[in-house]
Amino acid sequence: MREKLDHLQNILRDHEPLLIAYSGGVDSTLLLAEAHRALGDRALGVIADSPSLPRKALAEALAVAEKIGARVEVIPTRELEDPRYASNPVNRCYFCKAELFLRLDSLAKERGYTAIAYGENADDMHHDRPGRGAASEFSVLAPLRDAGFTKAEIRTRSAELGLPTADAPAQPCLSSRIPHGTPVTREALDMVENAEDWVRSLGFSIFRVRHLVAPDGPPRARVMVAPGEFFKLPPLTSRLTDGLLAIGYGAVEIDPDGYRSLA
Repeated sequence: MREKLDHLQNILRDHEPLLIAYSGGVDSTLLLAEAHRALGDRALGVIADSPSLPRKALAEALAVAEKIGARVEVIPTRELEDPRYASNPVNRCYFCKAELFLRLDSLAKERGYTAIAYGENADDMHHDRPGRGAASEFSVLAPLRDAGFTKAEIRTRSAELGLPTADAPAQPCLSSRIPHGTPVTREALDMVENAEDWVRSLGFSIFRVRHLVAPDGPPRARVMVAPGEFFKLPPLTSRLTDGLLAIGYGAVEIDPDGYRSLA
């Protein structure tokens, strides 16, 4: 771990001043924290604010950055206005990352930053990540990956630094709740965000609400709760269902297989 940390710090120092694509997730939070430790105010975190980012997640990300002491700015992104993204193809994430990196590239040139970095880790190389192509096109650095940090090591180091994201579950964007091929709309994203806020308010921690469009009526919600939280369902199912119906879903189903986080 010490050798990897030294390598990471060297990568960061070699590219100062540096912009960090910061989302508030496990990986980008550690990257921002280490960049702040190495570069101080010569590192700037940038959060992409879009309809696919829950308001709660944005507020939490800003609070964590404040705790770290790192500088952070919020910039709007408009991937939803791109029909290639809104049509929700399997490579939807490419168009999202391309929009983000386009705006970060412009900001870097305007402000005189040397490079842009994002939070890809060594384990991500075992998975197909459409956003990696966009990162390559814009020459975006992946310091955690290049220093050899695995997801487990990122969590360990985050715990050492006292970061609240050390044990945080994965939180993909709201668009990931909409099946590929179903258009991503602001209305659908708002429904998903309200639905997940409601489920969270009932005491569930790890879950997803899938937004399934019906051909001849309102969408239905498929609630996927982590198996370890199944025990909470029996006394709360009626309240959970009533709340989702009130949000606008025409039907609610509980997925019997539950949800299993991959990261």
